Amino acid sequence: MKIPEHHKHAVIPHVMVDGAAEAIKFYVAAFGASERLRLEGDDGRIVHAEISIHDSALMLGDADTPFSPPGATGTSVALHVYVPDVESLSTQAVATGAELLSPPTDMPYGVRQSMLRDPFGHVWIFLTPIAI
Repeated sequence: MKIPEHHKHAVIPHVMVDGAAEAIKFYVAAFGASERLRLEGDDGRIVHAEISIHDSALMLGDADTPFSPPGATGTSVALHVYVPDVESLSTQAVATGAELLSPPTDMPYGVRQSMLRDPFGHVWIFLTPIAI
């Protein structure tokens, strides 16, 4: 089995969002995401979309489509993404509407890390490797 390069990891997060089209716009503006794919139903809701943030893939769709779990709004997991500059991404994300939960901080496990909550309820942990 050959996994596509942009899906190089065996497990890819797939989140369901109230307002997936708005979420994609936010992720592009706040996190520098690139939209790879968008599949819309006849009613215009997003059944499936894929974005990338640096080398990480994220799948998402509207929470109220037939393919989403019942009551899906936000998630109980945090999404970890390695980025080249956690400070500038955090500043950009907050300016775009994210809530800063934890400012960029050097962690004892060799990363500088920040934690944010997007306007759709998802928690993001951004990390930049540092020398320890």
